[in-house]
Amino acid sequence: MDSGNTTNYKGSSEVKLLAAGLLFSVLWPSAAVATKIGLQVAQPFVICIARFFVAGVLMLVITHGVLRNRLPQKEEWKQIAMYGLLNISLYLGLYVLAMQYISPGLGSLAIAANPVFISLMSAIFFKQRTGAGIFISLVLCIVGILIAATPLLQKSFATPGGLLILLLSMLIYSGGTIYFSRKSWHGLHILTINGWQTLLGGIFLLPVAALTFHPAQNTWNMKFIGSVLWLAIPVSIVAVQVWLYMLRDNAVKASFWLFLCPLAGFLIAHFTTHEPLTLYTLVGMLLVLFGLYISQKRKKLN
Repeated sequence: MDSGNTTNYKGSSEVKLLAAGLLFSVLWPSAAVATKIGLQVAQPFVICIARFFVAGVLMLVITHGVLRNRLPQKEEWKQIAMYGLLNISLYLGLYVLAMQYISPGLGSLAIAANPVFISLMSAIFFKQRTGAGIFISLVLCIVGILIAATPLLQKSFATPGGLLILLLSMLIYSGGTIYFSRKSWHGLHILTINGWQTLLGGIFLLPVAALTFHPAQNTWNMKFIGSVLWLAIPVSIVAVQVWLYMLRDNAVKASFWLFLCPLAGFLIAHFTTHEPLTLYTLVGMLLVLFGLYISQKRKKLN
């Protein structure tokens, strides 16, 4: 390949990665707004079950029916079930509960801070080497979220209980991510893992959904359908696959796109659900972004 073709290939690859990063930065935080809109007409677990079954079935049809990827085998089923319990049933189940009591902007801000929690939990439970930077990052992220929440608490856009549920969901997500990264998947296709863990996670939530179901609290209208389809397809399928595409190229570069998620999340929330943007919002967001920057800079140095 001559130098001209090499340059064109690199340029094309960089454009694709830029487009992928921008797409991810918009789709990923949009989940908070879509969830909030869905909660206006349906119960939390009804939204979860519908989202997980739609996304799971679509991914399984693609991975097994179109791509002809193999089914999980023996121990892989146990791993997928545990990952689905942590990453789908518990994390997203608690997240959608928290979204009843917090604003979409805070939801997206907390999601972006997850890498810091993952690093901290890895250091505590698996004795991975870390420095003071990760603890500084954690403090900055938590303080930033609390500052951003201050005017929202005063104006009933968030509650202390909602923030605690959100924190618990973040910890469970971090644990699920660590679990996934420490298991051997024997070349099992990532779409297969995602499809089955999403479907199984939805199945695990069925008993809770059945026990808490109240027909009068659910309206099967276009707002419900739109919310579920957005969460299932652009978020659960497209955003996750784009994220994995970026991780395969360069994990450090990919992680920096998380910096844009809070900004996009607050802007989406402001224009769709009229969430207020204040000086508290700006200061809190900057602290979280700075905390993320310190965390990612530490990873790059390591």
